[in-house]
Amino acid sequence: MKKTASEYHKARRGNCAQSVAFAWGSKFAGGRGAEELFAGCGGGRAPGGLCGAVFASCELAGTGAAEAIKQDFAEKTGGLLTCKAIRAAKVMPCSECVEVAAELLEEHARKVNSHV
Repeated sequence: MKKTASEYHKARRGNCAQSVAFAWGSKFAGGRGAEELFAGCGGGRAPGGLCGAVFASCELAGTGAAEAIKQDFAEKTGGLLTCKAIRAAKVMPCSECVEVAAELLEEHARKVNSHV
């Protein structure tokens, strides 16, 4: 999923949130078109200013995994979760945020689904 999300983002086919959602939709049956749900969540416009990639990852993984995803993502960004703060601190470029969020989504969704 990480590679799919990264390629989608680098090709400028969508914002950070859409890139993660596209990768998710490509991996799971019935997930096609998920990226359209996140069209307005790029450039710091996700709820609470959250990084769009993280927002999409949390939404798609579900409430059972959302906090763990945020925590793991924050460990990689020095505790930052908002688009504005991550970009201002130049901790990680958007393309890397997309890769990390896609990887965390896949990892945590697998954990949640293995306990069902």
